[in-house]
Amino acid sequence: MSEIINNREQLTNTSNKRQAILKQIFKDLHDGKSVTEVKAHFDAFIGKITIEEISRLQHDFGDLSVEEMHRLHSKHTEIFKDAIEEIEKTNKPEEQPGHPIHTFILENKELDKLVNDQMQRHVHEFQIEDNSDNVFTLLEDINLLFDIDKHYSRKENLIFPYLETYGIFGPTTNMWRINDFIRDAIKDARLKLTSYNGDKQAVMDVLNFVIQEVTTMIYREVNILFPMALNNFTEDEWVKIARESDEIGYCLIAPTEVWKPERHELEEKAMSEGFIKMETGILSLKQLELLLNHLPVDITFIDQDDVVRYFSHGKDRIFARTKAIIGRTVQNCHPPRSVHVVEDLLADFKAGRKDTEDFWIKFRDKYVYIRYFAVRDESGNYIGTLEFTQNIDPIKAIEGEKRILS
Repeated sequence: MSEIINNREQLTNTSNKRQAILKQIFKDLHDGKSVTEVKAHFDAFIGKITIEEISRLQHDFGDLSVEEMHRLHSKHTEIFKDAIEEIEKTNKPEEQPGHPIHTFILENKELDKLVNDQMQRHVHEFQIEDNSDNVFTLLEDINLLFDIDKHYSRKENLIFPYLETYGIFGPTTNMWRINDFIRDAIKDARLKLTSYNGDKQAVMDVLNFVIQEVTTMIYREVNILFPMALNNFTEDEWVKIARESDEIGYCLIAPTEVWKPERHELEEKAMSEGFIKMETGILSLKQLELLLNHLPVDITFIDQDDVVRYFSHGKDRIFARTKAIIGRTVQNCHPPRSVHVVEDLLADFKAGRKDTEDFWIKFRDKYVYIRYFAVRDESGNYIGTLEFTQNIDPIKAIEGEKRILS
């Protein structure tokens, strides 16, 4: 028995030592050491790295500039490249059509063809001659690439929440930031091409940046994020992710089949027909849910601990919501660059400085009115926040009067 205990202690010590070395490697990169020097250190003391070890690393870089964030992530990719141990699996659900990872990989193949075959060729032609035809061709490529937002949104809203439940937070914050950098660069490329003024180098720079970052993100997903998720998620969680993917949409292609696991098919839980007695009436759970879903607004409720507890599910939702956000803190449901706005608003509600806050924005073809209400009990204690979202275009268009049914 003592021999077994000693072996376990030795394994634990080895694991802790490797984690300490890995943390030092990231610190060295952050402090400006060259990739060559750090890579030599990595090869000598680590060699091969597992997805589990990567998932245990906490990459908290704080408030870095866009350029610094890209520098670090590019170096991380160089360090890990060809060093990740492959995991042998006898049954690979990700190879089954309709499985979320199967769909993500198909999308990545299409994205790779778009940026590294099609766009690369068109960038070269533009570099030779920046005539209107070549500008228009690149603009068509960029418009296609805008579809990447759906790929990233599914990753952020369906994959990241489940990773967090397993205590894996690195990809949630840092990969989301890089996704946003790529989105911004694609928008910048479209703007420069739409209003092309002859500054060829500026266009070349942003297009090459987009191609490089999209390609690097594909590598990170395939070699780090997807294996990390496959190592942790249950079959039931994958089924839920597959079912909720349709609401967000797909990038360049769509799954041709519905994934049906061999083990079993999840049965929908029948909703209880119990009744709820309220101060002003009695409703069944079914009636209450239908009532909330038929409101001409979208509502979301988070509790006093900032955890998302409920959202209505009307047929014309303005912003996509998936069931994966239930039980997740609201801070982790927003892009990192906008989290401070959410935290400031909640702090004002909790402190009693405010009871409401309103915003209004143009979103696609809608004029969206977003309202937040502090929910308090009879004693004035804060118990949560209600988000209320409505397309007010039809209301703004109202003129005159309508007194009777027409």
